[in-house]
Amino acid sequence: MKILIFNFKDLKNSYAGGAERVTEECTRCWVKAGHEVTLVVPQFPGSLPKETVEGVEIIRVGNRWTVYWQAYQYYRKNLAGKFDLIIDEINAVPFFTPLYAKEKVSVLIFQLTREIWFYELFFPLNIIGYILEPIWLWLLYRNKVIITESESTRRGLIKYGFKEKNIFIIPMAINFAPVESLTEVNQEKEKDPTILYFGFMRPMKRVEEVVKGFYELQKKIPSAKLWLAGDGYPDYVQKIKNYIKANNFEDKVKFWGRTTAEQKINLLKKAHLVSMTSIREGWGLVVTEANACGTPAVVYNIPGLRDSTINEETGFVCQKNIPRELARNFYKLLVDKELYDKIQRNGWERTKELSWDKTADGFFKILKNY
Repeated sequence: MKILIFNFKDLKNSYAGGAERVTEECTRCWVKAGHEVTLVVPQFPGSLPKETVEGVEIIRVGNRWTVYWQAYQYYRKNLAGKFDLIIDEINAVPFFTPLYAKEKVSVLIFQLTREIWFYELFFPLNIIGYILEPIWLWLLYRNKVIITESESTRRGLIKYGFKEKNIFIIPMAINFAPVESLTEVNQEKEKDPTILYFGFMRPMKRVEEVVKGFYELQKKIPSAKLWLAGDGYPDYVQKIKNYIKANNFEDKVKFWGRTTAEQKINLLKKAHLVSMTSIREGWGLVVTEANACGTPAVVYNIPGLRDSTINEETGFVCQKNIPRELARNFYKLLVDKELYDKIQRNGWERTKELSWDKTADGFFKILKNY
């Protein structure tokens, strides 16, 4: 098949996250199986207008704000009618492909935006987006095949009026093998209890909640350390640094910046816990990656994270989404070795059967059969 995907980012974009990882891994598998895949995404500083990555043709047009119009223009002039299938990948704003596409359209959506509008956009765009999201999704895509990654998103779509029979969940995976031995990985853990946040630092990720939770933890465990890894919006990162400085625990926090894939795995292995406190997620792929590295997660009870973390089995999902509750769960896991070992093993075992080949194959079968 010839598949065309419209997306908000590609994996080379510094703002890319788990959604882009899923897209790249699935398309790589499809190309390997003999299919042709083209990805239309926005440009970013230093990007090439066109390139091929692992067999996937990437076309970059417009920018963060203009890509939707530019993608339509480019499609109309150069791509219309040349594909068997279009995947409209929705990250807040859809590409509105049912209005102009000649080919069959399917949808890949990881999360509903809802509260994120108020964290990431300014007035009045945030109000407009919040009001229009359920309207444009239902009007344009209610009869399309919808692929998502979590039960939370599936339920949200059903509340919007989507038919259950049109919504399919694909399992998430990781692009490396789980550690072979928990005994060995535990020997690699940091000497001092270490909490890790890994991901892009932006308002909707609420990284300051992890920082505040750690601040409460280190009152009980003074030797504890906090690692913050990943790029971020400069103003937002500075806000976090200002909080740390104002509360005098700079010596306990390390900012790693953007890391390589090898460094990422190393950090996930060495940390004792990983934490996420976003306002909303599709899944929270870092949680699964951390589990594969022998590191449990403590997360807020929000869509996506309550799917990737099974409460009191593979990690802890906070009863209340407040830093004090986060700190309480940090402490509970760090001081109870028997509990930590059980949670760690459960999370690790859960990742052993995951593979992008299985995910991509299941995804493709949905597209082909519907």
